[in-house]
Amino acid sequence: MGIFTRFRDIISANISAMLDKAEDPEKLIRLMIQEMEETLVELKASCARTMAQAATARRQRDEAARQAAMWHGKARLAMDKGREDLAREALLEKRRLEERALAMEAETAEFEGMIEACQADLEKLEEKLASAKERRRVLVARHHRAAGKKRAGDELRRVQSADTLLRFEEFENRIERLEAEADLATPRERTAASRPGEPMTLEEKFARMEADEDIERELAALRAPRPETGGGK
Repeated sequence: MGIFTRFRDIISANISAMLDKAEDPEKLIRLMIQEMEETLVELKASCARTMAQAATARRQRDEAARQAAMWHGKARLAMDKGREDLAREALLEKRRLEERALAMEAETAEFEGMIEACQADLEKLEEKLASAKERRRVLVARHHRAAGKKRAGDELRRVQSADTLLRFEEFENRIERLEAEADLATPRERTAASRPGEPMTLEEKFARMEADEDIERELAALRAPRPETGGGK
């Protein structure tokens, strides 16, 4: 692939679309910037070679034009000396050199057009490279945020799955069983006997009083004479 073709591929790339398809956008951005920097170096070297070739073509054009003028002078001198044969040969050499000068002029124009295009490409690539470096920080931050959001969504879907909910229900049932066992192992009411030496609460005093009344009623019933049953008199 030629340097100009590769350059056009780079400056026409849609960075955002490439990021959407990349597994590692940060690596892609680094590779793109590295590719742009390497292409920039190669493009500058290519432009330098083209400028050197243009300078050579201009020098050859000027030299051919100078020699053509020199042979024109020699042809005039030969005519002045009555040597038409030499004048004819001098004019033929002059024509050959003029044709070469014209060819070098066309080649110089072609090189100058290549230099102009090369400089325009350099300017575009430098702007693209600067823009990519400026956008790199924002794009990397967006990638981190999107990746974090995706991980959060995946975790939320995992937590909301049927298997996860079933496990939570199992944990809840286990905790409820433990709470029930703890309730069975803990006395619900405290009695005075369970707290020797501690003063009775008001509720305990009323409960004792009510219990005493029940006992007194039972004792009174026991004291009452029982009716005699008929005997075998």
